Amino acid sequence: MNFGLRIAHRMVDWILYPLLYHVVRYRRTLVRKNLTLSFPALPLMEIRKIERQFYRQFCDTMAEALCGYWMSDEEIRRHVIFHHIEEANALIDQAGGGIFMLAHMGNWEWMASLQQWFTEGVTELNVYRRLKSRTADRLMLAIRAKRGGVCVEKQRILREMVRYRAEHKPVIVGLLSDQKPRPEVTRTWTTFLHQETGWLDGGEVLGRKFGYPVIYLYIRRTKRGCYEVDLRPLSADPKATAEGEITRAYASILEENILEQPFLWLWTHNRWKWSRITTRNENTQ
Repeated sequence: MNFGLRIAHRMVDWILYPLLYHVVRYRRTLVRKNLTLSFPALPLMEIRKIERQFYRQFCDTMAEALCGYWMSDEEIRRHVIFHHIEEANALIDQAGGGIFMLAHMGNWEWMASLQQWFTEGVTELNVYRRLKSRTADRLMLAIRAKRGGVCVEKQRILREMVRYRAEHKPVIVGLLSDQKPRPEVTRTWTTFLHQETGWLDGGEVLGRKFGYPVIYLYIRRTKRGCYEVDLRPLSADPKATAEGEITRAYASILEENILEQPFLWLWTHNRWKWSRITTRNENTQ
């Protein structure tokens, strides 16, 4: 393992995790609530075990993201291994681009290294939402652009995709699609982790509009600081799918991914702030 990464993990063990979990108690009430509602059959002892595992992983993710900025491409490739690249490459070569839907699983920041695994000439467009803190925003952009990807604000992604297509340049578009949408614009709802959940459908919309295959990044942690990612197609031909079909498939496979290693997901996110009832109430006002 990279020496700097080993030091970073020690700092997590000795300083960051104890500070965040035991002293600051960062969002612990929300995390406990999310875990309890998502795993209603688990006893409190198991919930607390996942909770502690999550906070360690959360701290690791922050430390690894910073370390990754100074790691070489070769080192990153040893820590993040992508599977089924050949199949994904074939789909992208045929369609001229691809949509990659991922989630806040494991070290999602390192997924920006995906471009290195694809055919030369493919540009990775990473869709992001500007952070309120200018310093944090600049840091995030620097980390995500380190491997050659291009960060594009969500309001501009459609325009950029049209431009790349007009210039006959293939693209892969990365979308973190597990964030909560505003209730008034939510079109797809599913039962997810025992809770009624609304979904962002940007990956499906862009896939159907451009005819690009939509692929899910199924992330596992094999050991500390090491991840393997399966590229699993949600649809090779999005234009042939019904509305909401791809988004529901994403929700289903994300749930499978979470259930395999629950501590990898970002439980500090207030994912269930709004419900379908909220949507109905707002629409009737």
